[in-house]
Amino acid sequence: MNNKILKGSLFVALGASSYGMLATFVKMAYHEGYTTAEVTLSQFSLGFLGLLILTIFKKRQPVNVSKPQGSKGIFQLLAAGTSMGLTSIFYYMAVQYIPVSVGIVLLMQTVWMGVILEMILHKKAPGTRKIIAVFIILAGTVLATNLLKQSVEINWIGIGWGLLAALSYTASVYASNSIALHLPPLKRSLFLIAGGLITIMCIFHSSLNLNFSFDILLRWGLILSFFGTILPPLLFTRGMPLTGMGLGAIIAAVEIPVSVIMAHLLLKESVSFLQWLGIILILFAVVLMNINLTRSQR
Repeated sequence: MNNKILKGSLFVALGASSYGMLATFVKMAYHEGYTTAEVTLSQFSLGFLGLLILTIFKKRQPVNVSKPQGSKGIFQLLAAGTSMGLTSIFYYMAVQYIPVSVGIVLLMQTVWMGVILEMILHKKAPGTRKIIAVFIILAGTVLATNLLKQSVEINWIGIGWGLLAALSYTASVYASNSIALHLPPLKRSLFLIAGGLITIMCIFHSSLNLNFSFDILLRWGLILSFFGTILPPLLFTRGMPLTGMGLGAIIAAVEIPVSVIMAHLLLKESVSFLQWLGIILILFAVVLMNINLTRSQR
């Protein structure tokens, strides 16, 4: 592994780890009495301001003249940001009802949902390797969410929010990898977050007029916006070009164990052997789906 790939791998791993910390911080904010509206609004508003400042002070980058310019791409990104805002709302609602370790596993269902979306959009059946990986993910999910354990009461409301988060996250991933690619990555992130912020403000506008606790902006907003909105895009846009999409996707899966470990250390959530086995199966499936890409990029 050369230095460029090693450096890129580090950037991607740090970006994924940042995402992995979010749910634990959100749950800690819940324990202090803050609401989903306060958490999401503080994260996206401060995140938008942070990205706006970085965009203003960053040197202008040459754009790809072969792609159409104008406002169309910007409006597409704003619309695509809707799914990003919904992902945060659904995911943060989920961890109100279920442990973080279960929430992150449900969010990662986007892996097989992405395969189905790709099949629908491109009208092409997935290969054998992808089909096997999907079944491994489903088996891992059954173990990781304790569905087989009769002594554990399943919170289906939390499961439902988690699956909705995965569905909207699938749309976010597709949009971020296919819309307005002629724009610089930082500017694309800015407009995606802006779209998410608009969506969240539309959904939670009544909270702003009633009893919104603005002290969350300093208490948790700075942390959530930094680790969830500002840092990951910077690290991914630096790291992914160096690793390639195949290796990058494999390394990004570190978000799962980081999320589980953070919840164990800070929230004292217990994770059984079967749950860890399920998580390992999901990680293996991610590697299985992307191993061909890493070989072709060498």
